[in-house]
Formats: sequence, C-alpha cells, structure tokens
Amino acid sequence: MPVYGAKAHQNRLGKLRGPGVVRAITAVVYATAQDIAIDAARSITTGASSSPHIASEPGEPPNADTGVLDRSINAAVVAPLKAEVTADAPYAAAQEFGSDKLNLPERPFMRPATERGRPAAVKRIREAVSLVVTRSGA
Repeated sequence: MPVYGAKAHQNRLGKLRGPGVVRAITAVVYATAQDIAIDAARSITTGASSSPHIASEPGEPPNADTGVLDRSINAAVVAPLKAEVTADAPYAAAQEFGSDKLNLPERPFMRPATERGRPAAVKRIREAVSLVVTRSGA
C-alpha cells in the first residue's frame, strides 16, 4: 500500500526534535518546577508560628522556625526537558520522610506540592507540545 506525504511528515517530526522546540518545552517544564517549589515553601510558612516554635502535626508540612527549610527549596533545569525541585536543608529528608533514628514522624512538604502541581503541569506541557505541533504544521 503506498504511503503519501511520508517525507513531508518525517520533516515535520524532525522539526519537533529541534533545539527551539526543546528550549520551549524545557522552559515550560522549568516554570512548572518553580510553581511546585513555591507551593512547597508556602506550605511550610503558612503553618509558621511565632516564638516559641510549635511543631506541626505528623503528616502535615513542617511549621517554619528558622526559615532555613523553606528557603532551601529550589527548582533547576538539570537536562533538556527535565527540571528538579530540591530542598537542600540538612534536615529536609528527615522532615519529608520521617526518621526512626530521630524519632521524627514524616511531615511531607515536597510530595504534596508535587501532587497538587501535577494537573497543571500536565496541562501546561500538553499545551506547549500542542502549540509546537501546530506551529510546525505536524
């Protein structure tokens, strides 16, 4: 069975892998990671209490005390089409996942922010890909 327009279609698909497309989608991925980082930090500062510090309930995001944890949350592009949100405070993982050694229950802040951000992330990335496909004539 003959295939018509295969070469033109292959050319359009080739454009979808071009550096401009990768930059555009990477920018959307990074913006989404920034939104998740802001949400995670906000979840910590929203429950902040004045002196003396009052710990949050287990299972809830930690309450801010010194501001180190919420200020340690960053988004960065780590590769084309890939961004990461990290918290660099020395005790970030213990807060997020809990620690038997420290007798500390988990107080997640990154996972809930990621889950809250997932629907918007999927929508934004789909829209960006759709726009790129439309512009390229694919």
